[in-house]
Amino acid sequence: MMQLISKRVIILIIAIFTGAATFAQTIDSVNYVEPFSKSSSFRTWSIGINGGLLVPYNEDYSGANYNQPGFGIVIKKQFTSALALQTDLFGGQAIGYNSRDGAYSQYKTQMVSAALSVNLILGNISWRNKKNMIQPYITAGYGYMGYQPVLTTSGPVATQTTSLFKNPGNGVIYSTFVPVSGGFKINVSPNVSIDFGYTVSFVNSDNFDGSNFGTRNDEFSYIHAGLEFALGSHKKPQLATHNPVASMRTEYLMIENSLTMKINAQKALTEQLRSELATKTALINSTNASLIKFTTDSDGDGVPDLYDKCPNTPPKTVIDGSGCPLVLPTAPAAKAPEVVKVYVTEQDKKVVKDAVDNLQFDFGKSTIREVSFETLDQLAKLLVDRKLSLKLSGYTDNMGPDAVNLRLSKARAEAVKSYLVSKGVNAAKIEATGYGKENPVAPNNTVEGRVLNRRVEFNLF
Repeated sequence: MMQLISKRVIILIIAIFTGAATFAQTIDSVNYVEPFSKSSSFRTWSIGINGGLLVPYNEDYSGANYNQPGFGIVIKKQFTSALALQTDLFGGQAIGYNSRDGAYSQYKTQMVSAALSVNLILGNISWRNKKNMIQPYITAGYGYMGYQPVLTTSGPVATQTTSLFKNPGNGVIYSTFVPVSGGFKINVSPNVSIDFGYTVSFVNSDNFDGSNFGTRNDEFSYIHAGLEFALGSHKKPQLATHNPVASMRTEYLMIENSLTMKINAQKALTEQLRSELATKTALINSTNASLIKFTTDSDGDGVPDLYDKCPNTPPKTVIDGSGCPLVLPTAPAAKAPEVVKVYVTEQDKKVVKDAVDNLQFDFGKSTIREVSFETLDQLAKLLVDRKLSLKLSGYTDNMGPDAVNLRLSKARAEAVKSYLVSKGVNAAKIEATGYGKENPVAPNNTVEGRVLNRRVEFNLF
């Protein structure tokens, strides 16, 4: 059979491959579409053209011409990755020689047909490749054809006739037929594939060749090569070449990558929190060290070591504001104690209020800021001039450990006492106590409330 293929067929196949090469490009590994997407996410329509050889098979003639061309057009709608419905339009010519009854030396039949077929792709769902380059397929359908056989009689003088098969008006015979085919496609680009196929058409009559000498209906085959073009937006993949397994795998990899990114982000956040915790721990340790420094009173005379100019004072020694022993004049003869009443005026209260309002400390420390000195000096002068006594009550908010807050409130009250004593106030006239987070004057769940709760209260008496 191969020896009978004409130069025209070879030229036809070369032309098809040359045209395909124009569209050839590297096939993407996979065009991802989310699993279970609608068909609108794909290109589902395609159109194809093909050409090849039409070869008859029948019992009525002993020979056939294997060199007759055929041409076809295919319009296809893809419903799943494996299943499609297609319309095949076909035209061609068949020639046979020497009828077995000896009446005719040749027949020549021109024909056209249309068929509706189911196409089943066998190679899309793959567990080995993301996208198969070669797609085997099979089709089967049902169609309608029109044909006109022309017969040449045998004998010394050959004549042609169509009278035996002439329908009234046009000389064309109509019949149904069943096409069955198989083949494979080579995907050369996202839009173009090369189609190689072989089709056998079973005619539902015995006069396709103009003779009904045999007992079987006539049939013919069509071997072809062609091009198929996907229709629609190039941004969408073809459903006909889509591998659902590859999309599922891509989906899993995307989810895995997203989870990995979230885990890495969580790790980074954890490291950041650890760094912040270490910084805050160092700040707390520094604050504790400062509190110990400002509140330590080794000799127990009521003046912290930081401000005590005379350390190691013996117990029960009367001292001045700097912690040094106070030299008392010789007491005169004992007299009955004179009771002196002291009245606190509104002006006195204003001096105290100004001192409280302007009192500021360094953050987390008991160091008094310079802005507070002027009103504290006025308060010291009032205490000396009026011989008034003062109770200092230190408080904090509820942030931080209780023990730290208690030490900080005590240290701040002591810092105010030490300052006033350094300005000449009798230390015995000042009582300094720390209460920590007790007795809040505002809610601790707001910034403003916590600011109000970090305070030292002044009470004259």
